[in-house]
Amino acid sequence: MTVLASPAPAPVDPALFRRVFRRHAAGVAVVTTDAGRGAAGVTVTSLASLSADPPLLSFSIAATASIWPHLRDAKSAVVHLLGAGHAELARTFATSGADRFGAPTRWRRLPTGEPLLDDAAAWLRVTIEHRHPAGGSHLVIGRIHEAGLQDDSAPLLYHDGSFHVL
Repeated sequence: MTVLASPAPAPVDPALFRRVFRRHAAGVAVVTTDAGRGAAGVTVTSLASLSADPPLLSFSIAATASIWPHLRDAKSAVVHLLGAGHAELARTFATSGADRFGAPTRWRRLPTGEPLLDDAAAWLRVTIEHRHPAGGSHLVIGRIHEAGLQDDSAPLLYHDGSFHVL
């Protein structure tokens, strides 16, 4: 008896894939790091909690993103969870070529050297444990070593191409 393999289904068109995921509301975070070349940061909506014990999180970064070489070489990073009043901060860190750490962004360095944004609703300092290539992106997994809460504001969400507040 001969078994015929069915043809692999055609991949989903990238434009359709993006349109579908625009329907998925996501929390907004900014990731900052310094791999020895100065502070670098980016807005992400792919943040996920992976494990409480040990405390792990993940996010993805496009391989073409200007921050990728920094995250590739860094040992640690800070993930900042953004609240209702942080839409402009999210836009600044999402804008290519912007001076992300210039005024009006307020930040300082943690004793361990990472850039910490003063205005984030909450933050998590992580050591980067794994970097996995995934299509045109990299999945970054970090172990949480320190965390802080700043305020109890409603979360900032990203949906259908713009920022929203609950």
